[in-house]
Amino acid sequence: MLNLRKIELEDRQWINPILKEHDISGCHENFGNLFAWREINNTKVAKVNEFLVVKQEISDLKDVYLYPMGKGNVKPIIEEIINSADSDRLLIAGLSREQVNELNELFPGKFIFKEAKMDFDYIYYIEKLVTLKGKKLHRKRNHINIFKRNYPDWSFETISEENKAECIEMNKKWCIESGCADDESLMDENCATKYFFKYFKELELEGGLIRAGGEVVAYTIGEVLSSDTYVIHIEKAFKDVQGAYPMINQQFAAWVQDKHPDLIYINREEDMGVEGLRKAKLSYYPDKMAVKYRARLK
Repeated sequence: MLNLRKIELEDRQWINPILKEHDISGCHENFGNLFAWREINNTKVAKVNEFLVVKQEISDLKDVYLYPMGKGNVKPIIEEIINSADSDRLLIAGLSREQVNELNELFPGKFIFKEAKMDFDYIYYIEKLVTLKGKKLHRKRNHINIFKRNYPDWSFETISEENKAECIEMNKKWCIESGCADDESLMDENCATKYFFKYFKELELEGGLIRAGGEVVAYTIGEVLSSDTYVIHIEKAFKDVQGAYPMINQQFAAWVQDKHPDLIYINREEDMGVEGLRKAKLSYYPDKMAVKYRARLK
């Protein structure tokens, strides 16, 4: 038996060492994301023979598992997953190319594999997001220059207990303006955002905000993901403040570069199949994509 149960904050103590050992830069293999999205995805976890097993429900997919992570022989863990799930509904998601190969070697001919483009992570060099050099990113530079001209009193701050409430209030206004109540994906994201703010300290998150006219007009939240990669969980800016999005993106990337000089990349997570997110992430011309696959039983 897998003995799966709802993920709790206390699970961070045993899950994080496993994730750190594997040093994978996929945004789904991160405790902060697993925990913040737990209500939306009904995220459950189990520790089986020193392996982390994660089960989620994503939309109408009820038996979604991540590839088990841990030390030792993974085959009996996967066999346990197969035996515990409905064979018609079992889906193993977030697979890297290496995990696909391993799964195929352990169970030859048993699974069908398919690329899951909506799960691909968009990954960029930190240096590029800071300097915005080149013709491709000239529009980003222009928007930033316009922002600086329009708001000469602008400032960047890291998120702290002193200003966190202002970010929460800004997020509420952003949600009203963006119609979160009528958009399921935005409503789900807002639920996760509330967890990121509520457990900001406990999850050891980091963040930044932009002020203009003394008011918070943009904020972002992230954390170190792996030995060479930082992950951005949330980024929000008022649409009517021209340049606010590229401004928070650049300023926080510069802060990350200064705070974590050993890191090379920023992972801006997946687009979840949302066209607006896809266009926004492509507009920064990702340096690489974390390709992910899904596996189903034949």
